[in-house]
Amino acid sequence: MARNGFRVFDAHCHIYPEKIAAKAVAGTDNFYGSTADCLGTVPDLLARSRAAGIDRSLVHSVATTPKQVRSINEFIAREVAEYPDLLIGFGTLHPESETVEEDVRHLCDLGLRGVKVHPDIQGFQIDLPQYARMYDACADANLVMLMHTGDVRYDNSNPNRLIPLLKRHPNLKLIGAHFGGWSIWEQASRELAGTPNLWVDCSSALDLGAGYDVPSSGTPYVGSEVAKEIIGRYGAERVLFGTDFPMWEPGRVLDAFLNIPLTDAERKIILWDNAADLIGFEK
Repeated sequence: MARNGFRVFDAHCHIYPEKIAAKAVAGTDNFYGSTADCLGTVPDLLARSRAAGIDRSLVHSVATTPKQVRSINEFIAREVAEYPDLLIGFGTLHPESETVEEDVRHLCDLGLRGVKVHPDIQGFQIDLPQYARMYDACADANLVMLMHTGDVRYDNSNPNRLIPLLKRHPNLKLIGAHFGGWSIWEQASRELAGTPNLWVDCSSALDLGAGYDVPSSGTPYVGSEVAKEIIGRYGAERVLFGTDFPMWEPGRVLDAFLNIPLTDAERKIILWDNAADLIGFEK
């Protein structure tokens, strides 16, 4: 149990094998002009989560080429199998894979609960028709998709592309990371609010206070009052808590979330219940 009395589910954690973790984290730092707080390994995640009062975490990674998909998914599945009470796993897909339907079947056979994609790192515009088969395969398998959404620097996953995608695939359940639009948090919430098959997480969106720089986009992270407004637009029942480990110290992110002036009922559903209902684990 977290120190505040709520069960806490972290719905956004990247993990890597220990032998490549430092390189992988450095690559993300370079992409975003940031310096990660954490190491990106499972032991580091578990130790920091325990210290922060986080009970369970959703772990995933992103394939930068189609040939990486199966090995990444097998790695995630192994880690989850070792810590089944602490971790839930999402696999990954690559939109250019010629075997995307087989990749979906494979990750389902591994027991993974959903899929993580990152349009900017993977380099694809999400609403192009050639990627429909990936979304259809996920929807048919009842897999939740966690998607990096938004970036003022790119035109891959901003609301102008996300809205058409979700309309064309109404059976796809999608979590838009970073309040639905990294670096365009408020704009995204105004345009996306009310979309029936969309949830969002709060990862890499909240102002963590002194010692944390403005991101490379030049757009400041959001303070507690703006975060409350964004959550209000979506509705608390559509928001999940997430830290974006290893980018940020999980405890600092949880502190920032608890500083948002929400009711205890809103905190409870954001910190645990919404993820439990969407992903399918005990409430």
